[in-house]
Amino acid sequence: MNDAIESRIPSGGRKIVLAGNPNVGKSAFFNALTGLYTDVANYPGTTLDIACGRYNGDVVIDTPGVYGVSSYSKEEEITRDIILAADIVVNIVDTVHLERDLFLTMQIIDMGVPIIVALNMADEAEREGMRINHILLEELLGIPVVRTVAVHHTGIDELKEKIYQARPGLVDSSLLEKISRVSTTCNRGEALLILEGDPAVSERCGATPGTELESIYRARRERANQVASMIVQETGKNQGLADKLGRWMLLPVTGFPLLMLTLWGVYELVGVFFAQTIVDFTEQIMMVYYEPVIQSLVGSLLGPESVLTTILAGQYGVLTLTVTYLIGLLLPLVLGIFLVMAILEDSGYLPRIATLVDRALGALGLNGQAVIPLILGFGCVTMACISTRLLPSDRERRIAIFLLAFGVPCSAQMAIIMAVFAGLGPIYLLLYILILFSILTTTGTLLGRYLPGATYPLLIELPPLRLPQPKYFIKKAWTRTYNFIKEALPLFAGGALFLSILEVAGLLQGLRTLLAPLTVNWLHLPPEIADVFIMGAIRKEFGAATIMNLHMLPIQDFVVMLTLTLTVPCIASTIVILKERGWREGLLMWCVIYALAFFIGGVTVRLLEAFSKSGALNAPWLFIFIICAMGAVLGLARFRPRKEE
Repeated sequence: MNDAIESRIPSGGRKIVLAGNPNVGKSAFFNALTGLYTDVANYPGTTLDIACGRYNGDVVIDTPGVYGVSSYSKEEEITRDIILAADIVVNIVDTVHLERDLFLTMQIIDMGVPIIVALNMADEAEREGMRINHILLEELLGIPVVRTVAVHHTGIDELKEKIYQARPGLVDSSLLEKISRVSTTCNRGEALLILEGDPAVSERCGATPGTELESIYRARRERANQVASMIVQETGKNQGLADKLGRWMLLPVTGFPLLMLTLWGVYELVGVFFAQTIVDFTEQIMMVYYEPVIQSLVGSLLGPESVLTTILAGQYGVLTLTVTYLIGLLLPLVLGIFLVMAILEDSGYLPRIATLVDRALGALGLNGQAVIPLILGFGCVTMACISTRLLPSDRERRIAIFLLAFGVPCSAQMAIIMAVFAGLGPIYLLLYILILFSILTTTGTLLGRYLPGATYPLLIELPPLRLPQPKYFIKKAWTRTYNFIKEALPLFAGGALFLSILEVAGLLQGLRTLLAPLTVNWLHLPPEIADVFIMGAIRKEFGAATIMNLHMLPIQDFVVMLTLTLTVPCIASTIVILKERGWREGLLMWCVIYALAFFIGGVTVRLLEAFSKSGALNAPWLFIFIICAMGAVLGLARFRPRKEE
């Protein structure tokens, strides 16, 4: 087990491990046992890190969702090693998909680890017309079984009472005989994995990998099916509104209108309510008194014209600009975005979006599962780049990271974008969406067509459609917002300090002059716009927020927002890209993205000027021109054959 986890275990404490398939509610059990909060998302791949907490002096460990333990994926390797070192395993099982989930239960039992089973989502099984005999399941498996509905805390008290009654389950005698013949000094779980041919465990124990995987898996699958058939009684499925709505979300004829309706609701909530009503209150009522007080206080202590006063309370002051942007502007905007994301996650809608757009993403060299990192990118591109590890091939990870870094605005920037376009009007917002969509579609199509390899088929589980629980999605949104503010504070302060020092040293004007060929001559923007790109290189939303303090023409505001969106999000994202793709490929990707961003920005401003008459934008003809240009590029791309490995 990882040293960091071992260090959390008190003397004499036991390791209680939560294990189960993806999307069975392990994180809800972790919260109930430890009182700590971790993400409770309703789509596969949520738990990427290992969460640890305390319960009765023991340590509780939440593992990634897996369908089995082996060396086939990083998640399975992590879960395998934690289970092998566990004192107690709490196996959370989705009662609705009992036959599927029992395979992992059987494997843990075969490993000889003390185990207790929590039959979760029992209420959904009843709605599906399923009656479960959990008493018979206890007898067949030889272990304690508890019926639960974790989100409503049903059965949690009984689980806490029985958790220390966990014990090894019943194992087929023929399998035990095979395990006993494995020549190794390792424990029974490791001997089983050696028998199944696990290369990592075999090497660790100095044994030769076995060849019994297929026969053991077949027998285990048959036993799981047999047990499920004995304890499940079908009483007739109740077709509710959630079932019908879930099916409608998957059909293109109804799914895409529902998706458009959802996106409109997101805009109204974030772009109108949070970006205008709430921000107007925080900026114009709360923060309007803050800066003068700080400037007066710092000026009286250090002198109004001193260098330190400029650094702390000047235009880019650490105590003024940082706090005003973080608390007055970004806090409500980011909270709104994370609130929307939490509701979509907990409702079970995200996997349905993945299924709906799978065919469309196939043209970009991705399968529908890539919609999860792409959607996460609207929360945090850095986090989304890390989550591309979920994608099945290096080719798909390369494409996804490039698209995320190139044209997906993070939550804070997207909220500011909505605030800016709320002032510019809906035409500019539609134009922004069209251009960004055209760029991402064209770039993804070209990468998907000319990068070697093929797109893997989508294999994803569709959880039941659920009504999100306010106590979970509100807590999730607030936790993510708090973590964002905590992470952003030093970066914002560092960016403000850097700019203040440049201003005091007279270097800021030098950088503006250096960037003048790009900002003034190429992008047709005022020289001070260089500040936006300088701060945007540190943190994208830091640069985007600065635009709201500048007074420019609508075309100039539009060009700045588009160009900034297309640059690499921030230092954190840059570091992750270099880490995930390697220094050579990562640096090349960074340079290409910045070059394309400024090139597209310059082309866009010339198009806007060409399609403007007397200050009015001729939007219909510009829209037609962009669509035709995108179609021409995509059409030309099809003349060359797709590269395969």
